[in-house]
Amino acid sequence: MSNTNALLKSGALKFSDGVCLERAEQKELPVEEYLRALLARAPQLHSKVKHLRKLVAQAARFEPEMQAMSDPALASSLHGTCAEMRRAGFTDPLVAQAFAAIREASVRTLGLRHYDVQLLGGWALLHGMIAEMETGEGKTLVATLAACTAASSGATVHIVTVNDYLAQRDAETNEPLYRFFGLSKGAIAQGMTPHERQQQYACDVVYVSNKEIVFDYLKDHLATEGALDAHYRLRSLYRPERPPSLLLRGLHVAIVDEADSILVDEARTPLIISETLPDPHGEDWYQRAIGYAGKLSRGEHFDISAHREIWITPKGEQFISELAAGESGIWSSALWRQELLEKALSALWCFQRDQHYIVEEGKVQIVDEFTGRVMPDRTWEQGLHQMIESKEGCEITGQRKTLARMTYQRFFRRYLLLGGMTGTASEIAPELRRVYDLEVMRIPTHRLSRRKHQNHSCLPTSTGRWSAIAERIAELQSQGRPVLVGTRSVEASEQLSSHLAGRGIEHTVLNARQDKQEAEIVAQAGQPGRITVATNMAGRGTDIKLAQAVCECGGLHVILTEFHESKRVDRQLFGRCARQGEPGSVEAIASLEDDLFHRYAPTLLRLAKALTAKRGTVPRWLLSLLVVYSQSMAERRNARQRTATLKQDRKLQSLLAFSGKRR
Repeated sequence: MSNTNALLKSGALKFSDGVCLERAEQKELPVEEYLRALLARAPQLHSKVKHLRKLVAQAARFEPEMQAMSDPALASSLHGTCAEMRRAGFTDPLVAQAFAAIREASVRTLGLRHYDVQLLGGWALLHGMIAEMETGEGKTLVATLAACTAASSGATVHIVTVNDYLAQRDAETNEPLYRFFGLSKGAIAQGMTPHERQQQYACDVVYVSNKEIVFDYLKDHLATEGALDAHYRLRSLYRPERPPSLLLRGLHVAIVDEADSILVDEARTPLIISETLPDPHGEDWYQRAIGYAGKLSRGEHFDISAHREIWITPKGEQFISELAAGESGIWSSALWRQELLEKALSALWCFQRDQHYIVEEGKVQIVDEFTGRVMPDRTWEQGLHQMIESKEGCEITGQRKTLARMTYQRFFRRYLLLGGMTGTASEIAPELRRVYDLEVMRIPTHRLSRRKHQNHSCLPTSTGRWSAIAERIAELQSQGRPVLVGTRSVEASEQLSSHLAGRGIEHTVLNARQDKQEAEIVAQAGQPGRITVATNMAGRGTDIKLAQAVCECGGLHVILTEFHESKRVDRQLFGRCARQGEPGSVEAIASLEDDLFHRYAPTLLRLAKALTAKRGTVPRWLLSLLVVYSQSMAERRNARQRTATLKQDRKLQSLLAFSGKRR
């Protein structure tokens, strides 16, 4: 049985009346959220890190005592401390004693001793904060401090990661430590049956990806039909049939790894559970729309905005009317014709194969732009997916009817205790405070960084960029250094691969097509002369181990081939090298043809092209201005989109009485 007394002692909480133990949603005035954001921007009058030196000192004083204990006595020590936490809460003296026991157990089971700065990170997690720690500072190990403490005090702990690979890896790595304290470990993976999921969620500490846990939560809600807890219990007493078994035991503690990616970047669109309905229109409907759209000329019949919004010109409307002359049914309606053609034009012009999706086994599979991974069984809404299937000559699937939906903002705010870790949170601290009421705590590094930032460069054309990167790779490989090259899409990774193959440079590609070999590819990426071309799959959470010879010749070199909409994503890729005091270097080799510049800085881009035509290269000062301005505009737009998503979700919640309304 779960015991959440330690959580309750840590703060005043209001619970929902749903079938799971979770925090109640509270209606807030917009001014409250913005006041929190304003508070996050204000300079802090004191440093929590300085205050917490006492906690580190207390843990150090307990260390000799813990080292002298036998294994059973050490495990019993943690359980006794956590039993006291149920009465007193997560007080600093008790947390210090618990962390000392966990640190000693980690040495015995994993061969790893938590650094002092990692203790600070664990404290931040237990107190509902975001611990901002540089990449390579051991966030996976930091999570065990909070997880063991909270789980031993009786709460169910969910450690949320960005993908199944990291969930499985971290669960297996840390299992000996959990087993030492008698805690059970679970890991959720795509493809598990409901019974398997239920068994894994019954564990004390569960590793799971963000998408999997939200979908499982929605499935529970659909199974109980949104019943109140009292109604659910009555139903189980008086109905002759067995009530549905829930997957989750409640939303007690969530430790979110890569918190900025999950809580912010991926919060632009809600997660939706839907059912497939027979499509009354058939393939001909979509094929005809794609056929008509293919006859329209951009600039004459339609225009596309920088943000991929399509509108048909008056001349285009006239042309479509002439094309559909004599047609019956929906094609005789000007309104329907325009809507269908806009969807078809989006499929043709705005969604590109091997960038936004791949085609595998005759199916269109969406590629997650943040993780670079395929998202099976995910589809676009309102007929767009069917249009893309028609464009690619795939079998047309049925239309989708929404059964339940949930935004990350609403879901994670339901945990009794929410904390997170990331290397890049400072830029979004106001949004984290405004939306989730999460404070960002900056954790100092264990060792000084030895990462060398080399000058970025920008070529006029994409072809020139690939050639320059290939030359740079050949130069570094001759020095015996491994190189990790980050690309934004499957298409870009395969274009570079073609250039490298043409020069006879051996390399490995890691993208959505090779995701099953991910662990093996990453394990070899730090060997001398190894070249790895990867999408965002290698941008977060991957720890590339360097051979000794590599450290002696300069470490891993990272090349960014295209700047992302968020500077934080670029920093995550650069963070794959020079971890924990190791040597390493980074650089960017971009192109003026990159989508980011075209969409968000067209005026600056024209200036850059004009200067490049005269000088042959983009001046460094102008490249810096171009990147900073483009990323700033992109971040502002994405922030507006996240705010709009949250507002729409709240509106639907109150108007449609759908899942979660009474929670």
